[in-house]
Amino acid sequence: MRRYIAGLAQARASAIEDLPDGVFLVRVERAQHRWHPQKPYFSLLFAVLEPKHLAGKRFTSRLYSTPKALWKLNWFLRDFGYDAELLERNEVDEKNLLGLSGVVKIRHDVVNGTSLLNLDGFAARGKWEELCAAVVTDRTEQN
Repeated sequence: MRRYIAGLAQARASAIEDLPDGVFLVRVERAQHRWHPQKPYFSLLFAVLEPKHLAGKRFTSRLYSTPKALWKLNWFLRDFGYDAELLERNEVDEKNLLGLSGVVKIRHDVVNGTSLLNLDGFAARGKWEELCAAVVTDRTEQN
């Protein structure tokens, strides 16, 4: 059976290429836990809030919930202001993740020909101005 899907031919492969590596102030728009036998993970959709010229762009990434990767998930939850009481009880409620905001550092990698977006670091929303200024300073010193 054939289906007509308007706009399919013009759709780009991914919005990932729209975002450079760097530091962004973001908000969580969607969060889903995905079960996988070896590597369960949270699939997260982020909306960029800052810098202004990239505001509204969206990207997805994963945070694994394997025993070896729990430190990174914990870091994300703490810095994005997740409910401390739920975190203390080892509970992650997907609904409570929606709307959380903070700073992420992203990096693009190519693994076996597939482009992946990695979350390299996190910080609380209140650190945005400080981190943004540090990035601008680093870039001007490199040029």
